[in-house]
Amino acid sequence: MTTKSTAGRKLAPANDNTGTEAAARVADVLLLFAGGPRYLGVSAISRELGLSKAVVFRILQSLVSRELLATDPGVNGYRLGQAAAALGASALRRFDARTVATPILRRLRDETGETTTLSGLVGDERVYLDQFESPREIKMTVEIGRRFPLHAGSSGKVILAFLPEDRQDSVLRRTLEPLTDKTITDVDTLRTALAETAREGVAVSLGERQAGAGSVAAPLFGPDGDVHGSISICGPQYRFTPEAIDRYRALIRAASEEIRDNWTWLRDSEAGSA
Repeated sequence: MTTKSTAGRKLAPANDNTGTEAAARVADVLLLFAGGPRYLGVSAISRELGLSKAVVFRILQSLVSRELLATDPGVNGYRLGQAAAALGASALRRFDARTVATPILRRLRDETGETTTLSGLVGDERVYLDQFESPREIKMTVEIGRRFPLHAGSSGKVILAFLPEDRQDSVLRRTLEPLTDKTITDVDTLRTALAETAREGVAVSLGERQAGAGSVAAPLFGPDGDVHGSISICGPQYRFTPEAIDRYRALIRAASEEIRDNWTWLRDSEAGSA
């Protein structure tokens, strides 16, 4: 085999189709992480996309170098990185639901005196996108942009309850790590809770994600009919009495329906003016 020197010779420009194909491969790799298992390895990606392991490895290393993917000690695989989470959160902050939800969640905060939140679905986790803090001295606040598992807390459970069956099963096949001593980690118990949530359209948590915190959440459905996130009323657990929870169930369910209807109307009105 011989090689020819390129010194003094102008290289031909890259073929546009080649560049497009390379970009498509990178996008395809990232999209596998959006709806699949939390961790994916070279072999699994190679099989799924029909690419050689060498090509997949180069793509993964490039994505890791830009923090779009990351690895964890002792885990044989890659997961979404901080940059991917930031991109997802940024995109969700800009979608119409946030515009529609803001006045409704602010009004809900005023009606209940408790903090209200908006969460978005990112891959198989969720992030808080916005909050409207309670005016009370003792109140609950959340960390915007932080990722949380779907099995812990009302905001995550209500999303999980309305995911397609295959995506829900993918989440439930993983180890359900406890965030508090109240987190539901038994799969059968969680499935029962999810079925009840799907029937009622509301999830309740008393200390499941954060010790001492109570919350009631409802799903956030988009114009496509899919669940894209959730809204919640949250505060100190001692204020979430059975009477308060019953009241919040009705309020959060109505707020969810109002956001869904307004989001659909906004989408339709923008389409008509385009």
